[in-house]
Amino acid sequence: MNNNKIAKASSLALILCGLSLVLVLFTPIWRIELDAPQYPEGLSLLIHANKLAGNVEIINGLNHYIGMKTLHADDFVEFKVLPGIILFFAAIFVLVGIVARRKLTNLLLGIFVLFGILAMVDFWRWEYDYGHNLDPNAAIIVPGMAYQPPLIGFKQLLNFGAYSIPDTGGWIFVGAGAVLLGVVVIEWKRKNKSKHPKSALNTVAALIFAFLFSSCGTEPEPIRIGKDNCDFCKMTISDSRFGAQIVTKKGKKYKFDDQHCISQFLHEDKVKDEDIAGVYFVNFNKPHDLITAETAFFLQSPSLKSPMNGNIAAFSNNDSLENAVQTFYGNKITWEEILK
Repeated sequence: MNNNKIAKASSLALILCGLSLVLVLFTPIWRIELDAPQYPEGLSLLIHANKLAGNVEIINGLNHYIGMKTLHADDFVEFKVLPGIILFFAAIFVLVGIVARRKLTNLLLGIFVLFGILAMVDFWRWEYDYGHNLDPNAAIIVPGMAYQPPLIGFKQLLNFGAYSIPDTGGWIFVGAGAVLLGVVVIEWKRKNKSKHPKSALNTVAALIFAFLFSSCGTEPEPIRIGKDNCDFCKMTISDSRFGAQIVTKKGKKYKFDDQHCISQFLHEDKVKDEDIAGVYFVNFNKPHDLITAETAFFLQSPSLKSPMNGNIAAFSNNDSLENAVQTFYGNKITWEEILK
């Protein structure tokens, strides 16, 4: 075995990655979604390698009122150089796969990671400029307010929720990077006399799956009492014993201060059932952790006096509920009954 050469499986994986990168030229790399009560269908800004797409004109019209710059593809030097960079990496992936040298593979990983860091820094720099350099003569001025979109994830900007995430082309880039990292790790193990050198493709696939699975972001996040606002009534969440949260399949989190608010939110189809990854309630008992609606035990009692008079508390087990009944006389109720 030549320790300077990578396995055929690794070479094939790199060549396939190189070919897939060409698809990035024809698909959006990033997307920023905006939603607000006046736009129930949402607005989207799609960033391609050489252009902007989506609801660009509508977004420009809205941003004019708060003094943000209008978006035009000609203003971005990145659109002139990015297609060439993509083709460069596509060719280099294929070339390294054909030459099949370990040192070249390691060098490619370093260059690819460096490009990813620089690209995200440049994107953040653009978002900062876009959200902070506002026209002082704008029709709507909120003192101290900036409108920088999130680099990745969700951020509330006035009455708009902004959600930023890679699109098809971006995920192809992420996948190529994950495969490349997997190849480097595998070949390092192989060089050090790994006992299973023939399992390269399986290991690469496992690494990609683990990476994508960890990137889904469909776990709930803690509700910050006194800081987070209810996504239905807009009141500050103030009682640590109550509260609920919806997490979408895209990882967006909606927080509520009361059962009444989350029920109304769902009844009004603010988010579609098929888009929901999970519904969670705050455990009435300490440590007030979040528990799934399907496994929670609910007590309805006027004595609970919850923030919006939903007067329903969630418990992680039936024993806790039975103990609470001794203080808060009421009725047991199921999640299905709450939804009616």
